[in-house]
Amino acid sequence: MQATCYNKFAVKSEQLRALPVEPGVYLFKDKEGKVIYVGKATNLNSRVRSYFGAPSSLTSKIQRLVAKIQDFEFVVTNSEQEALILECNLVKKYVPRYNVRLKDSKTFPYLKINVNEDWPGVYITRRIQKDGARYFGPFASAGSVRKTLRLMKKIFPFRSCSKRIEGKDKRPCLNYYIHRCLGPCIGAVEKQEYREVINQVILFLQGKQELVLRELKARMKVAAQQLQFEKAGLLRDQIQAIEKVIEGQRIAITLQGEQDIIALAQDGSQAYVELFFVRNSKLIGRDHFIMEGVRGEPLGQIMTSFVKQYYASASYIPPLILLQHQVDEPAMLSEWLGQQRGSRVGLQVPQRGTKKKLVDTVAENAARGLELAQATEMKAEAISSGLQELKNRLRLPKMPRRIEGYDISNIQGALAVGSMVVLEKGRPKPAHYRRFRIKTVAGADDYAMIQETLRRRFKRGLTGEDAWAAPNLVLIDGGRGQLNAALEVRQELGLDFIPMVSLAKQNEEVFIPGDPRPVYIAKDSPALHILQRARDEAHRFAVSYHRKLRHKEGIMSALDSIPGIGPRRKKALLKKFGSIEAIKEASSEELSQTEGITLALARKVKEYLGNSPML
Repeated sequence: MQATCYNKFAVKSEQLRALPVEPGVYLFKDKEGKVIYVGKATNLNSRVRSYFGAPSSLTSKIQRLVAKIQDFEFVVTNSEQEALILECNLVKKYVPRYNVRLKDSKTFPYLKINVNEDWPGVYITRRIQKDGARYFGPFASAGSVRKTLRLMKKIFPFRSCSKRIEGKDKRPCLNYYIHRCLGPCIGAVEKQEYREVINQVILFLQGKQELVLRELKARMKVAAQQLQFEKAGLLRDQIQAIEKVIEGQRIAITLQGEQDIIALAQDGSQAYVELFFVRNSKLIGRDHFIMEGVRGEPLGQIMTSFVKQYYASASYIPPLILLQHQVDEPAMLSEWLGQQRGSRVGLQVPQRGTKKKLVDTVAENAARGLELAQATEMKAEAISSGLQELKNRLRLPKMPRRIEGYDISNIQGALAVGSMVVLEKGRPKPAHYRRFRIKTVAGADDYAMIQETLRRRFKRGLTGEDAWAAPNLVLIDGGRGQLNAALEVRQELGLDFIPMVSLAKQNEEVFIPGDPRPVYIAKDSPALHILQRARDEAHRFAVSYHRKLRHKEGIMSALDSIPGIGPRRKKALLKKFGSIEAIKEASSEELSQTEGITLALARKVKEYLGNSPML
């Protein structure tokens, strides 16, 4: 974009007289100089003047906006398309209060494949660069993109590490043995073969699963003809996994071609936007987004804002976009999208037929998604009042904006783990969660385990680059005994300025230091709900880690307990079959085809695994 003019005036009347009859973008500011609204116009003069006409002609939201305007700026552009692009960029930059805007739109994640590398991986990134890499997205959240990446990793054996690949490592990681990586680090695969896997990943993300299936089936047939049965088996598993994905992409409505379908549900100051992706006549994915600042806005305006802001940073735009509501200036938007895509893009609001049914399906998903989001999210007012009540009832020096919850999980002391979860302003902050494998405590001593967890957390320090933020409140899962154990660590480390309390599950009693009686907090109080949320999240996080360790320990113990199965044979079995379940399901004859495994030993493996209580 080339801006041809930029002006700023201190007096509003002079500004209005100076407005040009040209396309551009205008920025309204409040008395503190903060940008509170960004808009674009085909004619800056008439558009900006319209805000300062008769108040009765303005909506209530615009009236509130105008009352806040103390100053404005404008940028003249060469075209309306340039104005649209600049508007999207400035909304992202300033996040103006009175704009309809995508929540957290500045940091949407993408999947990145750097095809220029010799051994490309598939990574999550939040920046699109002009570096020749392939990008897929944006996704609504880190959870959405991680879910997609996990699915890809289960199907395609690309590397997930970031190490320098020279092909000379002495041993590969576990992913190689469970067939989740081809092992380029040890030179187990040629560049061309690895590149074929990356090409399959790209085709899969583009929705071209049938092409991937045809290629895999051809390779499986060749491998079987060459008596490479292990390779053929791995390809068969890939094929079955992809076919399962395709089956899950089928819906009752017949889909055709490539298209995005967008619908929304609005409630108050937020709108829940549902987006379905159809590629090669299949529903390959879906995502949802939250729009803020929508109170009092027409549904068409919300839809317009979403289309502009989402596709301004989308890595791919289909030739057809189906909408629940008509957007403003559809011809101009269609032209802009076509410039982004490199060919024509249609915007349709279907009124009947298959396309209408498809839009209705997406709209129904948006409505259900909004209901679910409202049911699982505490209202901002309730959180605020709950935090204030916690401050008062727990006699805290300041509002507990950061709460850290701790819990322990073990079975009679075995595989003990500690968990730390974080609530910021009453809401979970998963990026700050931490887990601890208990190292120094023997036996089932929950008090000592709590103490080890807290020591390791706080010895990390509360200052410096590697520090974690200091909590306003530490919540221990348990009664007075667990709290006293935690207070000993607090005194030992000189951290008396950090408040600590405990929450006992049986009667939901809250204990604070120096008071033998529990603090009264009503059962239906938002304050207690916040503590329960932190306690339950810490328990869930600890149990999930403990379960993962038990599963891993069960696998290793099951093989280690078999006479005649040492490290090399165990490694060979896992390499060939990928998992204990697969070893257990294999016949003795199949097991005996593994290097180092005789038929007699294979029968012993079958006997032991069949009787193992851990499996």
